[in-house]
Order: sequence, then C-alpha cells, then structure tokens
Amino acid sequence: MQNEGSKILEAKGITKYFGAITALDNVDFHVDYGEVVGVVGDNGAGKSTLMKILSGLYKPSNGHMVFESKPVKFSSPREARNIGIEMVYQDFALAGNLPIFENIYLGREPGRSFLGMTLVDRKRAREMAHEHLERLQIQVKSVDQNVEELSGGQRQAVAIARATAFDARLVIMDEPTAALAVKEVGKVFELIFRLKENGISVVIISHRMDDIFYVCDRVMALFHGSNFAEAPISKTNRNEVIGWIMGTKGHTESLAHDRVK
Repeated sequence: MQNEGSKILEAKGITKYFGAITALDNVDFHVDYGEVVGVVGDNGAGKSTLMKILSGLYKPSNGHMVFESKPVKFSSPREARNIGIEMVYQDFALAGNLPIFENIYLGREPGRSFLGMTLVDRKRAREMAHEHLERLQIQVKSVDQNVEELSGGQRQAVAIARATAFDARLVIMDEPTAALAVKEVGKVFELIFRLKENGISVVIISHRMDDIFYVCDRVMALFHGSNFAEAPISKTNRNEVIGWIMGTKGHTESLAHDRVK
C-alpha cells in the first residue's frame, strides 16, 4: 500500500472561533495512508467542526493543514474534493427523487460535445455508476432506481459511492451507522473495509463503540474542543474510551478483558 504508515493528512494547532465561542482550541489531528481513524467525544466536543474544517466547509481561525505532503487551505468543499477529500454527512445529502446514477455524479456529470455545447452524457453516467457500484460490491436493483426507494443501508452505500467516484484519497463519515438496522450496519462495515483495502483512508465520527472497535485502527477523543486522548485500538478498550468521552483518563478494566481481537 502506498506510503503505508505515513501521514496522508496532518492538521496542527486547529482553532475555530464562532464569535465569543471557542469550538476548537489548538487541536492536532492526523490520518495515515490506508488507516481508519475513529473520532469520539460528547455532543459539543468539536468533532463535526473539526471534520468540516478538514473537508473545506469551515475555515480554521488558526492552524494549518498538510495533505499528501503539501500545505493546503480550503475556501470551499469543492477545493477539498478536488484534491481527494470527501465527506459523507449523517443525512446522506442525497436527492431522493433522482436515480442512483444521477446522485453519484450530481454536479460532476460526464459530458459530450454537440454543436459546440457540452451535454450531459446520461448513458455514460449509467455505465460509470454501474461499474463503480460493482467495484465496491454495492448491490442495487438498477442504477435507474430512485434513491427514495432504497433502504437506509443502501442510501449510505450510495452516499459512499458518490464520495469515492472521483479518486477520493480520504473519506470522512459522520455517524455512518446511526440510522441503520443491524444487518445494514454490517454491510457498511464491509464497504469501509473495502475502501481500506483500496488504499483509501477513512475517518469515522461515531458514538457507537461497536463501530469504533470493529472497523477502526486508531481512536482519538476530543473534549471541550481540545485533544484529550488517543490510542491504537489494540491498546485500549471500550470502557477507557467511554471515560475519555466523559473527560477521565486511566484504565477502568484490564485491557485484555474488553479488547477486540
């Protein structure tokens, strides 16, 4: 895997003010190539604010970022997407009345020239969507099926497919399993593992410890907008991470007792 063990993204000293409110205070964060990182914290800890900065939706008040060894500053999510950073939001941000293939390429449709104009090539979009879904092993009846007809797990899969359709190198997921049935959660986990196998780095914001300990390589916690603790999954346990979320450090049980093999 390319550059495995080295950082694809590093953020240093990230601070964000909203008027008199400090949402993030000098936060450091990094993701390695091909790594799945879980980000945890209580409501208001700064998780979503940090991810929105990494994905270009917010500008940091202070701090800097490096992506694939190059300093970066984003003025919009489009600039982040253009270099390979995508974010999948908790509500999926899909157009329910449009078919799957249009959702995947919405705003970035393949085109063809006709009489000096560029027209959307719907046939090519269908073909590309079918090929991309097959590559990710996402099963749907047809790429012409409207998104509103899909289950929650299928919608999440389509949102991930859209995020990875244009050579994404880092995908950020906000609570990817929060609204899913148990069997659909497993399918999303499988999809995350496939992204990792393809060398795509993943960041997951989640309140679910099962998610964090099943798919992540490392977990980091924010508390009141600041770095609190982090560790490889193999060197911590659920109770300790729950303690981090509440602002306490230290092992509450033997690591061996609660560790996921």
